[in-house]
Amino acid sequence: MAAIIRRDGVRSFVLFTVGGMGLALPLDNVLEILRPPALVPIPLGPPSLEGLARRRGAVLPVIGLRRVLGLAKAGEGGPDDGEAKAARLLILRHNGQPVGLLVDRVSGLSAVDEDRIANSATAPDPSIDADLLAGAILAGDGAVRDGALILNPGPLIERQFADLGRGPAGSADFSAAPQPKTVAAVSQDEEQLVVLTVAEQEFALPVAAVREVVPVPETVIRVPRARPHLLGMMTLRDGLLPLVGLRELFGLDAALDATADRGRGKVAVLRTAEGLVGVAVEDVREILRVPRERIDPVPPLMAREAEFEDMDGIARLDGGARLIPVLSAERLFRHGAGNGAGVGIHAQGREGEAAVATEAEAERAEAFVVFRLAGAEYGLPVAAVQEVLRQPDAVTPLPNAPDFVSGVTTLRGGVLPLVALRRLLRLPEEREAGGDRGRVVVIAAGAARAGLLVDGMAGIVRIPDGAIGPAPVVSQAQHRLIRRIGALESAAERRMILLMDPAELLDMDQLADLLATV
Repeated sequence: MAAIIRRDGVRSFVLFTVGGMGLALPLDNVLEILRPPALVPIPLGPPSLEGLARRRGAVLPVIGLRRVLGLAKAGEGGPDDGEAKAARLLILRHNGQPVGLLVDRVSGLSAVDEDRIANSATAPDPSIDADLLAGAILAGDGAVRDGALILNPGPLIERQFADLGRGPAGSADFSAAPQPKTVAAVSQDEEQLVVLTVAEQEFALPVAAVREVVPVPETVIRVPRARPHLLGMMTLRDGLLPLVGLRELFGLDAALDATADRGRGKVAVLRTAEGLVGVAVEDVREILRVPRERIDPVPPLMAREAEFEDMDGIARLDGGARLIPVLSAERLFRHGAGNGAGVGIHAQGREGEAAVATEAEAERAEAFVVFRLAGAEYGLPVAAVQEVLRQPDAVTPLPNAPDFVSGVTTLRGGVLPLVALRRLLRLPEEREAGGDRGRVVVIAAGAARAGLLVDGMAGIVRIPDGAIGPAPVVSQAQHRLIRRIGALESAAERRMILLMDPAELLDMDQLADLLATV
Protein backbone atom coordinates (compact mmCIF):
# COMPACT_ATOMS: atom_id res chain seq x y z
CA MET A 1 0.00 0.00 0.00
CA ALA A 2 2.83 2.38 0.82
CA ALA A 3 3.96 2.16 -2.80
CA ILE A 4 0.71 3.68 -4.04
CA ILE A 5 1.43 7.39 -4.58
CA ARG A 6 -1.48 9.73 -4.94
CA ARG A 7 -0.96 12.29 -7.71
CA ASP A 8 -3.03 15.30 -8.71
CA GLY A 9 -6.11 14.16 -10.58
CA VAL A 10 -5.72 10.54 -9.51
CA ARG A 11 -7.45 8.62 -6.70
CA SER A 12 -6.45 5.22 -5.29
CA PHE A 13 -8.98 2.46 -4.65
CA VAL A 14 -9.15 -1.06 -3.27
CA LEU A 15 -11.03 -3.17 -5.83
CA PHE A 16 -12.98 -6.27 -4.80
CA THR A 17 -15.92 -8.45 -5.78
CA VAL A 18 -19.02 -9.62 -3.94
CA GLY A 19 -21.32 -12.09 -5.68
CA GLY A 20 -19.63 -11.33 -9.01
CA MET A 21 -20.23 -7.60 -8.62
CA GLY A 22 -17.28 -5.23 -8.97
CA LEU A 23 -16.98 -2.83 -6.02
CA ALA A 24 -14.42 -0.35 -4.73
CA LEU A 25 -13.47 1.56 -1.59
CA PRO A 26 -11.17 4.57 -1.38
CA LEU A 27 -7.77 3.37 -0.24
CA ASP A 28 -7.72 6.04 2.47
CA ASN A 29 -10.65 4.29 4.19
CA VAL A 30 -9.00 0.86 4.38
CA LEU A 31 -6.66 0.14 7.29
CA GLU A 32 -5.78 -3.47 6.48
CA ILE A 33 -6.58 -6.33 4.12
CA LEU A 34 -6.20 -9.87 5.51
CA ARG A 35 -7.51 -13.39 5.40
CA PRO A 36 -10.61 -13.81 7.54
CA PRO A 37 -9.70 -14.99 11.08
CA ALA A 38 -11.91 -17.22 13.19
CA LEU A 39 -15.12 -15.36 14.03
CA VAL A 40 -17.07 -15.56 17.29
CA PRO A 41 -20.84 -15.07 16.96
CA ILE A 42 -22.35 -12.30 19.11
CA PRO A 43 -26.11 -12.24 19.71
CA LEU A 44 -28.68 -9.46 19.29
CA GLY A 45 -26.87 -7.96 16.32
CA PRO A 46 -28.10 -7.05 12.83
CA PRO A 47 -28.61 -9.82 10.22
CA SER A 48 -25.49 -8.70 8.35
CA LEU A 49 -23.22 -9.33 11.35
CA GLU A 50 -20.94 -12.33 10.76
CA GLY A 51 -19.38 -12.19 14.23
CA LEU A 52 -16.47 -10.69 16.15
CA ALA A 53 -12.78 -10.89 15.28
CA ARG A 54 -9.70 -9.91 17.25
CA ARG A 55 -6.92 -8.00 15.54
CA ARG A 56 -3.92 -6.24 17.09
CA GLY A 57 -5.51 -6.35 20.54
CA ALA A 58 -8.84 -4.83 19.40
CA VAL A 59 -12.18 -6.62 19.07
CA LEU A 60 -14.07 -5.64 15.93
CA PRO A 61 -17.46 -6.55 14.46
CA VAL A 62 -17.40 -8.11 10.99
CA ILE A 63 -20.11 -7.32 8.43
CA GLY A 64 -20.78 -9.74 5.57
CA LEU A 65 -21.27 -7.69 2.42
CA ARG A 66 -23.14 -10.60 0.84
CA ARG A 67 -25.67 -10.29 3.64
CA VAL A 68 -25.88 -6.52 3.26
CA LEU A 69 -26.57 -6.95 -0.47
CA GLY A 70 -29.08 -9.76 0.09
CA LEU A 71 -26.95 -12.45 -1.59
CA ALA A 72 -26.55 -16.09 -0.55
CA LYS A 73 -23.47 -16.67 1.57
CA ALA A 74 -20.49 -18.12 -0.29
CA GLY A 75 -20.47 -21.89 0.02
CA GLU A 76 -24.25 -22.04 0.61
CA GLY A 77 -25.44 -22.51 -2.91
CA GLY A 78 -25.21 -18.88 -4.00
CA PRO A 79 -23.32 -17.49 -6.94
CA ASP A 80 -19.54 -17.59 -7.00
CA ASP A 81 -19.28 -20.36 -4.40
CA GLY A 82 -15.68 -20.82 -5.50
CA GLU A 83 -14.88 -17.43 -3.97
CA ALA A 84 -15.19 -18.81 -0.43
CA LYS A 85 -11.50 -19.77 -0.25
CA ALA A 86 -10.43 -16.38 -1.66
CA ALA A 87 -12.47 -14.35 0.85
CA ARG A 88 -10.78 -11.35 2.40
CA LEU A 89 -11.46 -9.04 5.31
CA LEU A 90 -11.20 -5.28 4.77
CA ILE A 91 -10.69 -3.40 8.02
CA LEU A 92 -12.06 0.14 8.18
CA ARG A 93 -12.56 2.64 10.99
CA HIS A 94 -15.95 4.11 11.88
CA ASN A 95 -16.34 6.66 14.67
CA GLY A 96 -13.07 5.47 16.15
CA GLN A 97 -14.11 1.78 16.12
CA PRO A 98 -12.48 -0.72 13.73
CA VAL A 99 -14.99 -2.61 11.58
CA GLY A 100 -14.41 -5.55 9.21
CA LEU A 101 -16.09 -5.97 5.83
CA LEU A 102 -16.09 -9.56 4.55
CA VAL A 103 -15.81 -9.71 0.75
CA ASP A 104 -15.42 -12.53 -1.77
CA ARG A 105 -12.15 -11.56 -3.40
CA VAL A 106 -9.79 -8.58 -3.53
CA SER A 107 -8.90 -7.77 -7.14
CA GLY A 108 -6.12 -5.36 -6.29
CA LEU A 109 -5.28 -1.70 -5.84
CA SER A 110 -5.73 0.79 -8.62
CA ALA A 111 -5.04 4.47 -9.29
CA VAL A 112 -7.98 5.94 -11.22
CA ASP A 113 -8.05 9.25 -13.08
CA GLU A 114 -10.68 11.68 -11.82
CA ASP A 115 -12.34 11.82 -15.23
CA ARG A 116 -13.24 8.13 -14.90
CA ILE A 117 -15.06 8.67 -11.60
CA ALA A 118 -18.72 9.53 -12.03
CA ASN A 119 -21.75 10.07 -9.87
CA SER A 120 -23.37 6.75 -8.87
CA ALA A 121 -26.49 7.72 -10.81
CA THR A 122 -24.42 7.40 -13.98
CA ALA A 123 -24.06 3.66 -13.43
CA PRO A 124 -27.12 2.63 -11.42
CA ASP A 125 -27.38 -0.86 -9.96
CA PRO A 126 -30.85 -1.76 -8.68
CA SER A 127 -29.38 -4.30 -6.22
CA ILE A 128 -27.58 -1.61 -4.20
CA ASP A 129 -29.29 1.26 -2.42
CA ALA A 130 -28.01 4.54 -3.90
CA ASP A 131 -27.48 5.88 -0.37
CA LEU A 132 -24.70 3.31 0.11
CA LEU A 133 -22.78 4.47 -2.98
CA ALA A 134 -20.28 7.31 -3.29
CA GLY A 135 -19.88 7.09 -7.07
CA ALA A 136 -18.83 4.75 -9.82
CA ILE A 137 -15.62 3.98 -11.70
CA LEU A 138 -16.39 3.92 -15.40
CA ALA A 139 -15.28 1.00 -17.54
CA GLY A 140 -12.00 1.43 -19.37
CA ASP A 141 -8.50 0.07 -19.73
CA GLY A 142 -6.36 -1.21 -16.89
CA ALA A 143 -7.46 -2.96 -13.73
CA VAL A 144 -11.04 -1.65 -13.86
CA ARG A 145 -12.06 -2.78 -17.32
CA ASP A 146 -15.68 -3.47 -16.41
CA GLY A 147 -16.08 -0.56 -14.02
CA ALA A 148 -16.94 -0.72 -10.30
CA LEU A 149 -19.36 0.86 -7.88
CA ILE A 150 -17.72 2.91 -5.11
CA LEU A 151 -19.18 2.13 -1.69
CA ASN A 152 -19.70 4.87 0.89
CA PRO A 153 -18.51 3.13 4.06
CA GLY A 154 -20.03 5.61 6.53
CA PRO A 155 -23.72 5.09 5.62
CA LEU A 156 -23.12 1.38 4.99
CA ILE A 157 -21.79 0.78 8.51
CA GLU A 158 -24.18 3.27 10.09
CA ARG A 159 -27.15 1.42 8.65
CA GLN A 160 -25.97 -1.84 10.25
CA PHE A 161 -24.87 -0.42 13.62
CA ALA A 162 -26.60 2.82 14.47
CA ASP A 163 -24.91 2.91 17.90
CA LEU A 164 -21.40 1.73 16.97
CA GLY A 165 -18.69 4.06 18.21
CA ARG A 166 -21.07 6.37 20.02
CA GLY A 167 -21.20 7.06 23.71
CA PRO A 168 -20.00 4.02 25.64
CA ALA A 169 -18.76 1.98 22.65
CA GLY A 170 -15.03 2.22 23.19
CA SER A 171 -15.07 3.10 26.87
CA ALA A 172 -18.01 1.41 28.50
CA ASP A 173 -18.92 2.65 31.97
CA PHE A 174 -19.09 -0.23 34.40
CA SER A 175 -19.68 1.92 37.47
CA ALA A 176 -23.27 0.72 37.67
CA ALA A 177 -22.27 -2.94 37.53
CA PRO A 178 -22.86 -4.90 40.75
CA GLN A 179 -19.82 -5.21 42.99
CA PRO A 180 -18.51 -8.78 43.20
CA LYS A 181 -19.27 -10.56 46.42
CA THR A 182 -16.44 -12.01 48.45
CA VAL A 183 -16.26 -15.61 49.56
CA ALA A 184 -17.39 -14.43 53.00
CA ALA A 185 -20.67 -13.28 51.45
CA VAL A 186 -21.64 -16.88 50.72
CA SER A 187 -24.14 -18.14 53.25
CA GLN A 188 -22.31 -19.57 56.27
CA ASP A 189 -24.51 -22.65 56.42
CA GLU A 190 -23.78 -23.70 52.84
CA GLU A 191 -20.74 -24.97 50.97
CA GLN A 192 -20.14 -24.06 47.32
CA LEU A 193 -18.67 -27.05 45.49
CA VAL A 194 -17.29 -27.78 42.02
CA VAL A 195 -18.34 -31.28 40.91
CA LEU A 196 -15.73 -33.14 38.83
CA THR A 197 -15.90 -36.52 37.14
CA VAL A 198 -13.05 -39.04 37.23
CA ALA A 199 -13.49 -42.48 35.62
CA GLU A 200 -17.26 -41.75 35.51
CA GLN A 201 -17.34 -41.14 39.27
CA GLU A 202 -18.17 -37.80 40.86
CA PHE A 203 -15.92 -35.91 43.26
CA ALA A 204 -16.19 -32.35 44.58
CA LEU A 205 -13.82 -29.59 45.63
CA PRO A 206 -14.66 -26.31 47.40
CA VAL A 207 -14.99 -23.44 44.92
CA ALA A 208 -12.64 -21.35 47.06
CA ALA A 209 -9.84 -23.87 46.40
CA VAL A 210 -10.30 -23.90 42.62
CA ARG A 211 -8.49 -21.03 40.96
CA GLU A 212 -9.76 -21.85 37.47
CA VAL A 213 -10.63 -24.71 35.13
CA VAL A 214 -8.93 -24.90 31.73
CA PRO A 215 -8.83 -27.44 28.87
CA VAL A 216 -6.10 -30.07 28.92
CA PRO A 217 -3.26 -28.66 26.79
CA GLU A 218 -2.09 -30.42 23.66
CA THR A 219 1.43 -30.65 25.06
CA VAL A 220 2.34 -32.04 28.48
CA ILE A 221 6.04 -32.43 29.28
CA ARG A 222 6.66 -35.78 30.94
CA VAL A 223 9.07 -36.00 33.87
CA PRO A 224 11.57 -38.90 33.63
CA ARG A 225 11.05 -41.74 36.14
CA ALA A 226 7.97 -40.02 37.57
CA ARG A 227 5.22 -42.05 39.20
CA PRO A 228 2.15 -42.73 36.99
CA HIS A 229 -0.07 -40.07 38.57
CA LEU A 230 2.54 -37.35 37.92
CA LEU A 231 1.56 -36.63 34.31
CA GLY A 232 4.24 -33.97 33.90
CA MET A 233 4.36 -30.19 33.48
CA MET A 234 2.15 -27.85 31.46
CA THR A 235 2.27 -24.14 30.75
CA LEU A 236 -0.34 -21.77 32.12
CA ARG A 237 0.05 -18.19 30.91
CA ASP A 238 3.81 -18.48 30.50
CA GLY A 239 4.28 -20.24 33.87
CA LEU A 240 4.94 -23.91 34.67
CA LEU A 241 2.23 -25.95 36.36
CA PRO A 242 2.67 -29.52 37.70
CA LEU A 243 -0.07 -31.79 36.37
CA VAL A 244 -1.50 -34.63 38.45
CA GLY A 245 -3.88 -37.27 37.09
CA LEU A 246 -6.64 -37.80 39.63
CA ARG A 247 -7.67 -41.08 38.05
CA GLU A 248 -4.12 -42.40 38.36
CA LEU A 249 -3.70 -40.97 41.87
CA PHE A 250 -6.81 -42.78 43.08
CA GLY A 251 -6.11 -45.95 41.09
CA LEU A 252 -9.51 -45.81 39.32
CA ASP A 253 -9.99 -47.97 36.22
CA ALA A 254 -6.26 -48.43 35.76
CA ALA A 255 -6.95 -50.75 32.83
CA LEU A 256 -8.21 -47.81 30.77
CA ASP A 257 -5.75 -46.00 28.54
CA ALA A 258 -5.03 -42.89 30.57
CA THR A 259 -4.23 -40.86 27.46
CA ALA A 260 -7.12 -41.98 25.27
CA ASP A 261 -9.56 -39.30 26.40
CA ARG A 262 -7.10 -36.88 27.97
CA GLY A 263 -7.36 -34.45 25.06
CA ARG A 264 -11.02 -33.77 25.80
CA GLY A 265 -10.63 -33.44 29.53
CA LYS A 266 -10.20 -30.52 31.89
CA VAL A 267 -7.57 -29.30 34.30
CA ALA A 268 -8.72 -27.90 37.65
CA VAL A 269 -6.06 -25.49 38.91
CA LEU A 270 -5.94 -25.72 42.70
CA ARG A 271 -4.43 -23.39 45.27
CA THR A 272 -2.29 -25.27 47.77
CA ALA A 273 0.25 -24.34 50.43
CA GLU A 274 2.98 -25.37 47.97
CA GLY A 275 1.68 -23.27 45.07
CA LEU A 276 -0.64 -23.95 42.17
CA VAL A 277 -1.25 -27.54 41.04
CA GLY A 278 -3.20 -28.77 38.02
CA VAL A 279 -5.49 -31.78 38.46
CA ALA A 280 -6.53 -33.60 35.28
CA VAL A 281 -10.15 -34.82 35.29
CA GLU A 282 -12.62 -35.98 32.65
CA ASP A 283 -15.14 -33.17 33.05
CA VAL A 284 -16.41 -30.35 35.25
CA ARG A 285 -20.06 -31.18 35.66
CA GLU A 286 -21.70 -28.71 38.05
CA ILE A 287 -21.29 -26.03 40.70
CA LEU A 288 -23.52 -26.73 43.67
CA ARG A 289 -24.53 -24.98 46.87
CA VAL A 290 -24.91 -27.74 49.44
CA PRO A 291 -26.20 -27.13 52.97
CA ARG A 292 -23.50 -28.06 55.46
CA GLU A 293 -25.80 -30.46 57.28
CA ARG A 294 -25.89 -32.54 54.09
CA ILE A 295 -22.11 -32.99 54.11
CA ASP A 296 -21.40 -35.89 56.47
CA PRO A 297 -17.97 -36.70 57.89
CA VAL A 298 -16.18 -39.77 56.60
CA PRO A 299 -17.33 -42.79 58.67
CA PRO A 300 -14.79 -43.55 61.46
CA LEU A 301 -14.01 -47.02 60.12
CA MET A 302 -12.87 -45.46 56.81
CA ALA A 303 -11.38 -42.26 58.25
CA ARG A 304 -8.62 -44.21 60.03
CA GLU A 305 -7.32 -45.45 56.65
CA ALA A 306 -4.67 -43.32 54.92
CA GLU A 307 -6.53 -43.56 51.60
CA PHE A 308 -9.41 -41.50 52.98
CA GLU A 309 -7.47 -38.72 54.70
CA ASP A 310 -7.78 -36.52 51.57
CA MET A 311 -11.58 -36.32 52.02
CA ASP A 312 -13.38 -33.60 53.98
CA GLY A 313 -16.69 -35.42 53.91
CA ILE A 314 -19.42 -36.91 51.72
CA ALA A 315 -22.23 -34.79 50.28
CA ARG A 316 -25.67 -36.43 50.31
CA LEU A 317 -27.85 -35.22 47.44
CA ASP A 318 -31.18 -36.24 45.94
CA GLY A 319 -32.36 -37.69 49.22
CA GLY A 320 -29.23 -39.78 49.64
CA ALA A 321 -29.41 -41.37 46.19
CA ARG A 322 -26.39 -39.38 45.07
CA LEU A 323 -23.22 -39.40 47.18
CA ILE A 324 -20.27 -37.16 46.26
CA PRO A 325 -16.94 -37.33 48.11
CA VAL A 326 -15.72 -33.82 49.00
CA LEU A 327 -11.95 -33.63 48.63
CA SER A 328 -9.54 -31.43 50.55
CA ALA A 329 -7.25 -29.44 48.26
CA GLU A 330 -4.59 -29.28 50.99
CA ARG A 331 -4.57 -32.97 51.91
CA LEU A 332 -5.24 -34.31 48.43
CA PHE A 333 -1.57 -34.50 47.50
CA ARG A 334 -0.63 -36.42 50.63
CA HIS A 335 -2.69 -39.27 49.23
CA GLY A 336 -0.79 -42.51 49.69
CA ALA A 337 2.31 -40.80 51.03
CA GLY A 338 2.82 -43.64 53.46
CA ASN A 339 3.36 -46.16 50.67
CA GLY A 340 5.54 -43.97 48.51
CA ALA A 341 2.76 -42.73 46.23
CA GLY A 342 2.91 -39.10 47.34
CA VAL A 343 2.77 -36.42 44.70
CA GLY A 344 6.00 -34.68 45.59
CA ILE A 345 4.98 -31.23 44.38
CA HIS A 346 8.35 -29.90 45.50
CA ALA A 347 9.84 -31.50 42.37
CA GLN A 348 8.93 -28.35 40.42
CA GLY A 349 11.85 -26.62 42.22
CA ARG A 350 12.07 -22.98 43.31
CA GLU A 351 8.32 -23.02 43.80
CA GLY A 352 8.38 -20.32 46.46
CA GLU A 353 9.14 -17.40 44.18
CA ALA A 354 7.10 -18.83 41.32
CA ALA A 355 4.05 -19.34 43.55
CA VAL A 356 4.26 -15.79 44.89
CA ALA A 357 4.56 -14.39 41.36
CA THR A 358 1.69 -16.52 40.07
CA GLU A 359 -0.59 -15.54 42.95
CA ALA A 360 0.27 -11.87 42.41
CA GLU A 361 -0.74 -12.30 38.79
CA ALA A 362 -3.96 -14.00 39.90
CA GLU A 363 -4.91 -10.94 41.97
CA ARG A 364 -4.93 -8.92 38.74
CA ALA A 365 -7.48 -11.18 37.13
CA GLU A 366 -11.23 -11.80 37.36
CA ALA A 367 -12.78 -15.25 37.75
CA PHE A 368 -15.73 -16.21 35.57
CA VAL A 369 -18.01 -19.22 35.24
CA VAL A 370 -17.86 -19.91 31.50
CA PHE A 371 -20.60 -21.79 29.66
CA ARG A 372 -21.31 -22.73 26.05
CA LEU A 373 -24.25 -21.54 23.99
CA ALA A 374 -24.79 -21.97 20.24
CA GLY A 375 -21.10 -22.44 19.50
CA ALA A 376 -19.86 -19.45 21.55
CA GLU A 377 -18.54 -19.06 25.10
CA TYR A 378 -20.14 -16.74 27.65
CA GLY A 379 -18.95 -15.80 31.11
CA LEU A 380 -20.52 -14.61 34.36
CA PRO A 381 -18.61 -13.42 37.46
CA VAL A 382 -18.08 -16.31 39.88
CA ALA A 383 -19.49 -14.18 42.70
CA ALA A 384 -22.82 -13.85 40.86
CA VAL A 385 -23.24 -17.60 40.23
CA GLN A 386 -24.79 -19.55 43.08
CA GLU A 387 -24.59 -22.96 41.48
CA VAL A 388 -24.75 -24.90 38.21
CA LEU A 389 -27.28 -27.73 37.93
CA ARG A 390 -28.51 -30.25 35.42
CA GLN A 391 -31.60 -29.17 33.53
CA PRO A 392 -34.77 -30.45 35.20
CA ASP A 393 -36.91 -33.06 33.44
CA ALA A 394 -40.08 -31.01 33.85
CA VAL A 395 -40.72 -27.26 33.94
CA THR A 396 -43.95 -25.58 35.09
CA PRO A 397 -45.17 -22.96 32.56
CA LEU A 398 -45.61 -19.43 33.89
CA PRO A 399 -48.67 -17.62 32.46
CA ASN A 400 -48.14 -14.12 30.99
CA ALA A 401 -44.36 -14.41 31.32
CA PRO A 402 -42.02 -12.97 28.67
CA ASP A 403 -41.36 -15.41 25.82
CA PHE A 404 -37.79 -16.00 26.98
CA VAL A 405 -38.97 -17.40 30.35
CA SER A 406 -39.40 -21.15 29.85
CA GLY A 407 -41.21 -21.56 33.15
CA VAL A 408 -40.37 -22.18 36.79
CA THR A 409 -38.96 -25.00 38.84
CA THR A 410 -38.34 -25.50 42.54
CA LEU A 411 -34.93 -25.30 44.17
CA ARG A 412 -34.67 -26.09 47.87
CA GLY A 413 -38.25 -25.06 48.53
CA GLY A 414 -38.09 -21.84 46.50
CA VAL A 415 -39.40 -20.97 43.05
CA LEU A 416 -36.75 -20.44 40.38
CA PRO A 417 -37.67 -18.84 37.02
CA LEU A 418 -35.83 -20.43 34.08
CA VAL A 419 -34.58 -18.15 31.31
CA ALA A 420 -34.03 -19.75 27.89
CA LEU A 421 -30.86 -17.91 26.88
CA ARG A 422 -31.11 -19.03 23.27
CA ARG A 423 -34.54 -17.41 23.02
CA LEU A 424 -33.44 -14.34 24.97
CA LEU A 425 -30.43 -13.79 22.70
CA ARG A 426 -32.39 -14.58 19.50
CA LEU A 427 -30.23 -17.62 18.76
CA PRO A 428 -31.43 -20.73 16.86
CA GLU A 429 -33.47 -23.01 19.10
CA GLU A 430 -31.97 -26.20 17.64
CA ARG A 431 -29.09 -27.67 19.62
CA GLU A 432 -26.26 -29.79 18.30
CA ALA A 433 -27.08 -33.46 17.80
CA GLY A 434 -25.70 -35.77 20.43
CA GLY A 435 -25.49 -33.09 23.13
CA ASP A 436 -26.67 -33.74 26.66
CA ARG A 437 -29.63 -32.07 28.32
CA GLY A 438 -27.68 -28.95 29.16
CA ARG A 439 -27.19 -27.09 32.41
CA VAL A 440 -28.90 -24.44 34.55
CA VAL A 441 -26.65 -21.60 35.74
CA VAL A 442 -28.28 -20.08 38.84
CA ILE A 443 -27.46 -16.39 39.29
CA ALA A 444 -28.52 -14.16 42.17
CA ALA A 445 -28.33 -10.58 43.42
CA GLY A 446 -30.01 -9.95 46.76
CA ALA A 447 -33.42 -11.61 46.80
CA ALA A 448 -33.60 -11.88 43.00
CA ARG A 449 -32.40 -15.03 41.30
CA ALA A 450 -32.93 -16.89 38.03
CA GLY A 451 -31.75 -20.02 36.26
CA LEU A 452 -30.16 -19.64 32.82
CA LEU A 453 -30.61 -22.58 30.45
CA VAL A 454 -27.29 -23.15 28.64
CA ASP A 455 -25.85 -25.88 26.41
CA GLY A 456 -22.98 -26.94 28.66
CA MET A 457 -20.17 -25.84 30.95
CA ALA A 458 -16.64 -24.83 29.94
CA GLY A 459 -15.41 -24.38 33.52
CA ILE A 460 -14.05 -21.60 35.71
CA VAL A 461 -11.66 -19.25 33.90
CA ARG A 462 -9.52 -16.47 35.33
CA ILE A 463 -9.07 -13.68 32.80
CA PRO A 464 -6.27 -11.16 33.37
CA ASP A 465 -7.45 -7.55 33.61
CA GLY A 466 -5.40 -6.65 30.55
CA ALA A 467 -7.28 -9.24 28.46
CA ILE A 468 -10.72 -7.75 29.25
CA GLY A 469 -12.01 -4.91 27.09
CA PRO A 470 -15.30 -3.27 26.13
CA ALA A 471 -17.51 -5.07 23.62
CA PRO A 472 -18.39 -3.29 20.37
CA VAL A 473 -21.93 -1.90 20.47
CA VAL A 474 -23.81 -3.74 17.73
CA SER A 475 -27.19 -2.93 19.35
CA GLN A 476 -28.47 -1.39 22.57
CA ALA A 477 -29.89 -4.74 23.70
CA GLN A 478 -26.50 -6.40 23.23
CA HIS A 479 -24.71 -3.58 25.04
CA ARG A 480 -26.95 -3.88 28.10
CA LEU A 481 -26.32 -7.64 28.39
CA ILE A 482 -22.77 -8.03 27.02
CA ARG A 483 -20.58 -5.05 27.87
CA ARG A 484 -17.17 -6.68 28.00
CA ILE A 485 -15.18 -9.35 26.18
CA GLY A 486 -12.36 -11.50 27.53
CA ALA A 487 -9.75 -12.50 24.94
CA LEU A 488 -7.26 -15.22 25.85
CA GLU A 489 -4.44 -15.78 23.41
CA SER A 490 -1.47 -18.08 23.88
CA ALA A 491 0.31 -20.88 22.08
CA ALA A 492 -2.20 -23.34 23.57
CA GLU A 493 -5.50 -21.47 23.11
CA ARG A 494 -7.26 -18.59 21.41
CA ARG A 495 -10.58 -17.84 23.05
CA MET A 496 -13.01 -14.96 23.01
CA ILE A 497 -15.47 -15.04 25.93
CA LEU A 498 -18.55 -12.79 25.92
CA LEU A 499 -18.97 -11.46 29.47
CA MET A 500 -22.58 -10.95 30.56
CA ASP A 501 -23.96 -8.53 33.14
CA PRO A 502 -25.85 -10.57 35.79
CA ALA A 503 -27.79 -7.55 37.10
CA GLU A 504 -29.30 -6.94 33.64
CA LEU A 505 -30.23 -10.61 33.28
CA LEU A 506 -32.20 -10.48 36.53
CA ASP A 507 -34.34 -7.47 35.52
CA MET A 508 -37.07 -9.36 33.63
CA ASP A 509 -39.36 -6.38 32.97
CA GLN A 510 -36.53 -4.28 31.58
CA LEU A 511 -35.33 -7.19 29.46
CA ALA A 512 -38.77 -7.65 27.92
CA ASP A 513 -38.98 -3.95 27.01
CA LEU A 514 -35.43 -3.87 25.67
CA LEU A 515 -35.77 -6.95 23.49
CA ALA A 516 -38.99 -5.64 21.96
CA THR A 517 -36.81 -3.15 20.06
CA VAL A 518 -34.50 -5.81 18.58
